[in-house]
Amino acid sequence: MYVCICRQVTDRDIHQAVAQGASRMRDLREQLGVSSQCGKCAGCAREVLKEARENCACEACPRAV
Repeated sequence: MYVCICRQVTDRDIHQAVAQGASRMRDLREQLGVSSQCGKCAGCAREVLKEARENCACEACPRAV
């Protein structure tokens, strides 16, 4: 599903960014451009980020410890 139409960012892109170490909205903004245009995607992006962090199995994510 598209999360950010302005930057064509999908939920898969966010999950992949989290798997590569992104843990904050700032990281997503820097890496993917999420919420850097109109900002309407911020709420959805935060939800997907939270979900991705909860489901991530990498060592950097708090849930994996």
